[in-house]
Amino acid sequence: MAKLLLLALLVVALSAVVCRGSTIGVCYGRNADDLPTPDKVAQLVQLHKIKYVRIYDANIQVLKAFANTGVELMIGVPNSDLLPYSQYQSNVDTWLKNNILPYYPATMITYITVGAEVSESPANVSALLVPAMVNVQNALKKAGLHKRIKVSTTHSLGVMSRSFPPSAGALNSKYAFFLKPLLEFLVENQSPFMVDIYPYYAYRDSTSNVSLDYALFSSSQDVIDPNTGLVYTNMFDAQLDAIFFALMALNFRTLKIMVTETGWPSKGATKETAATPDNAQTYNTNLIRHVINDTGTPAKPGEEIDVYIFSMFNENRKPGMESERNWGLFYPDQTSVYSLDWTGRGNVDIVTGANVTSSNGTWCIASSSAKELDLQNALDWACGPGNVDCSAIQPSQPCYQPDTLVSHASYAFNSYYQQNGATDVACSFGGTGIKTPENPSYDSCFYPTSGKMSSGSSSISSSSPTGAPSSMACTNTPMQMIKPLLLMLSVLISCIA
Repeated sequence: MAKLLLLALLVVALSAVVCRGSTIGVCYGRNADDLPTPDKVAQLVQLHKIKYVRIYDANIQVLKAFANTGVELMIGVPNSDLLPYSQYQSNVDTWLKNNILPYYPATMITYITVGAEVSESPANVSALLVPAMVNVQNALKKAGLHKRIKVSTTHSLGVMSRSFPPSAGALNSKYAFFLKPLLEFLVENQSPFMVDIYPYYAYRDSTSNVSLDYALFSSSQDVIDPNTGLVYTNMFDAQLDAIFFALMALNFRTLKIMVTETGWPSKGATKETAATPDNAQTYNTNLIRHVINDTGTPAKPGEEIDVYIFSMFNENRKPGMESERNWGLFYPDQTSVYSLDWTGRGNVDIVTGANVTSSNGTWCIASSSAKELDLQNALDWACGPGNVDCSAIQPSQPCYQPDTLVSHASYAFNSYYQQNGATDVACSFGGTGIKTPENPSYDSCFYPTSGKMSSGSSSISSSSPTGAPSSMACTNTPMQMIKPLLLMLSVLISCIA
């Protein structure tokens, strides 16, 4: 019995190591005078099954509205509060006691961002950042919440002195006075390095050097890093990896990077020609698909990425160019600015704005009555001349088990079927393929309903068990982490046997 209990515990531990996932959240900015009440916003969030929301303060009405919703909140300390919070611990203790503790854990607060993009702040608040973060961390420790609520701060790409090629990424030395202690704080407290990434600005400000398709995840041309040989198909990955290489150069390679803002505006000034509903829809749909189904970047394949899309609503009181007021996914009346596929599974019809899948809810699998030789020939063709990415059915990959010809052929058949219009002909395979209305996905093996399965088989379930737009299924984990547990598991099994 003891051995069986130990085996069960080990299986749970193994699942915790292997099962990791990316998440998609939304930034809920409120710099507007026409927005719905927080309780209505909470209902809208639940309606669209959004599980992660970032706000920029600790507004009590918002905290109350999200109580018992299951939505995880990232709350913020504005730059204007950095001075009093950095000077006196008592100020932070009082804030936590009055603004946070009365609503936690009914309201699931998971992160506190202390300050936001301080390097961009017109006031000289950078020196106040880390002392304020330390005081917030100390307040959480007193309340016993420092392991449940992580403390960090957000950065713009302005903290970088160089971002291209990605391998040459470097943080700006003029910010070293606060970045060095900040990075040490993050490592010590296992908090993420938070960054706001906007390919839109890179394209808008340098249209001669950046292609629109590359910024929109739609490029057919690759960009190769000359130092590493890594291939980039979109600017988002390139900017994210530039940060990774910059941190690695300072020996902070273990820091998790979280994208706390990204998105695309749907309307802009005359000169902002790329700020359109179609481009915003394309960017955010492709972003979600990339995060949910193609976890990782060229420098860190298989690593989960947590991303927050900016923003929930258009904010009519924001200063600056016209685009600054038009990043919203929803109008104040809670209707969508454009249709958005939160699951990462379907294609988006730009003309109608409808979410569609090429297969209309059907999959193609191998017939269990087909001859073995015919199945093998069809599988070899699909993975060869058929141009199907069959890496997911290789040993140690998500769709390798069960290690049967029918299972492997089913995966390859469906991938070809979805890539080629989901027609009857695309599922023939000499009579060995059959269509089914039932999703054959299982465990961490995801059968797509449209598009191409990612290389490296890191494609994952597009939603959590509750249907949230987050990937909570298992993805690839470095084998050096899994092998010791597998070895222990095999020894236990042999002992029990």
